[in-house]
Order: sequence, then structure tokens, then C-alpha cells
Amino acid sequence: MPPVEHEGDVATEAIEFLTTYYSERRLPGLRERIDQVLDEIAHTGAYWQTESELTYGAKLAWRQSTRCIGRVRWAGLKVRDRRTVTRTADIATELAEHLVAGDNGGRIQSVITVFAPDHPTAGPRARIWNDQLVRYCGWQFDDQVLGDPAQVTMTAAAVRLGWRPPAEPSRFDLLPWVIETTDEDPTLVDVPRHLVREVALSHPVHAWFADLGLRWHALPVISNMRLRIGGIDYSCAPFNGHYLSDEIGTRNMGDADRYDQLRVVAAGLDLDTSDESTLWREHAVLVLNQAVLHSFRAADVRISDPHTESELFMRFCEAEKRAGRPVYGDWSWINGSVGWAALYPVHHRYYDTRVPNPNFWPGTPSTQTLEPSLRDRHHPTGQRVH
Repeated sequence: MPPVEHEGDVATEAIEFLTTYYSERRLPGLRERIDQVLDEIAHTGAYWQTESELTYGAKLAWRQSTRCIGRVRWAGLKVRDRRTVTRTADIATELAEHLVAGDNGGRIQSVITVFAPDHPTAGPRARIWNDQLVRYCGWQFDDQVLGDPAQVTMTAAAVRLGWRPPAEPSRFDLLPWVIETTDEDPTLVDVPRHLVREVALSHPVHAWFADLGLRWHALPVISNMRLRIGGIDYSCAPFNGHYLSDEIGTRNMGDADRYDQLRVVAAGLDLDTSDESTLWREHAVLVLNQAVLHSFRAADVRISDPHTESELFMRFCEAEKRAGRPVYGDWSWINGSVGWAALYPVHHRYYDTRVPNPNFWPGTPSTQTLEPSLRDRHHPTGQRVH
């Protein structure tokens, strides 16, 4: 059966997913399970996936995620089934537990925590406004930003909700979580700082680099994407892998609309920045990536370099070929961003550009303007949806 691209009928996606699940796991009873699911869909518009189906589906979503180069590890994803956790305080507790599980003492492991499925017609039962569980504030001062410019809107939203910012804002203040459910208004929760591992950045050769005062958190937990498995959406399903050096060095630290450190590093290297033909940007971003790799490894925190990850992705492609499956991929995302992507083997390979389900999709836009909340959208008459 060909994969369902994007989103279709719940029953159709359910049949496709269950067929794949039973086939790949070589399980009996497919027809009976399909009949049971179709009956449940006919009566409720949705169906409750077994824990085993959920676990398999989340792993399959990662295997088919077109933008991820780290999919060679898809089978090792740790799935935390928390679908019965629906209250904000309990969700916050589970998010803290996710930080512990994902961090794994610095030996970062891939984890997903799946909360209640969306209502078949009303949509998300819970969501997290933050795009990641660990993010640094962006403080807007006139035409300048202190911290992460990508988080200016989220920072302002947290303040409007009543968050009391630090007396002296800095470049690396942790944003609070904003958690919203259909039964509870958006709620601020301070991130447990003791659970956030951070790495101070230094360079193995350039001693002055440490004086820049740069650091980054160890665990990237995506928290605003929607997991879709067999026609069922999970809008609250934060997940993590581990960092590639260029995600931090090139994007977070190097991009002009982020921490914008290329000229700062170039100045430390005494590079000529008056002429682009000197390739000063490439030199500076290489040093940034070297600093990230050196610092994370010195701190015994798991991280990958783009070249090694590229080689591992080619192994994944070969494994998928042996299994008779296409490799889905977005070429622009699979290639690294250090500046010499053509040196990596993934640069010379093309992929099936379809986006099948199960998969991860952009989530419901964050309620960063405070309107409309889930309660406003789901309960226009004040009636609760369960």
C-alpha cells in the first residue's frame, strides 16, 4: 500500500498504519484489529492506539521524518506514554522527567513523551507554547536584542502572562514553559534549572574564545510539533535527539538573526572582514564549530559533527534500501550548514520528497499573542470537551 502523503481520512490512515505495523512486526490478528478500530472510529471519530502501536508509530514517524539526518537511530527511540496525563501541573512534572531521561547524565538519548491525543473535531487537548523545552530569552531594547532574537515574541508573551523576569536580564536567561490545556488557561512554569545541563564554550587553541562568555544547553527538546500516527494527532508530544555541532555553532551562534557571533569571532582571529573574498565568515564559523565540539566533548556531553552524521545517514539509506523502503528526505535539511556541505556524502544523494504519515508536522501556532486560547477555541459556549 503506498504511503499517505500529508493528511487524509482517519480510517484510511488507520488501515495503512496498522497494516504496516502488523507486517513489519509480523503479528497475527490484523483483520480483527482493523475491524475493531473502524468500529471505534465510526462511533467516536477517533480510536485509542495500544501502547505498542503508539511506540511503533512514534519510531516510524522518526524513520520517515524528512528533515532529520540522525534517523539511523530510529529504532532506539524511548517512548514515554503519558496520554492519561492531562492537568498542567502533571504535564510540567512529566516535562521535567523528560529532561532527566533525555539528558541521561550527558549521554543524551532520544526520547519522546506523548500526551493526550487531539480531540477528533476540536483539536489539541494540550499544547506547549515554547518551540523547545530549553530556550533562552530574547530581550528587546529599542533596536537591539539581548539574548536570542528568535525568542523575543515568546519572551514578551511570558511577560504578558505575568512572568517576572530577572532583575538584570542576560544573554542566557531560561524562558519559562507556557502550558495550555482545554480545561486550564495558559500557565507559566519555571524550568527546573538544576535539570538543565549547559556547556560553556571554549576553543582548544584560541584561549580568548572562552572570554566571549558563550554557552549552550545540552538537550534540544522540540515541543511544538504535532505527531501524527494512523490518523491520530498528538499536538503535545515533545521529543529530543542530540545536537550536531553546526546546529549550535553555525545556526544558533553564527546566524545574523540569532546570536550573530561571526564578526566577534573574526575580530578575535584578527581576520580581514572588509572583503568577502577573504572567506572570513567561513573561517569564523569553522572556529565556532570547533569550539562547540571541543567544549561538549570536554564536558562529556554527547554531540555529533556533520561529517560523521552524514556517513551514518548513508548507512541508514542502505538499511532502508535493503528493507525495500524509500528514503524520504528534504535535501536542503539533510545537508549540513558548516559551509562545506559538498564534502559530505549526503550532498550527492537525492531523496523521495513525499512526506508520509506517521510523521512530525508543524504544530498549532503558539498562542503568543494570548488569543485565541485553547479554551476560547474549544469552548465558545463554555462547554468542556473531553
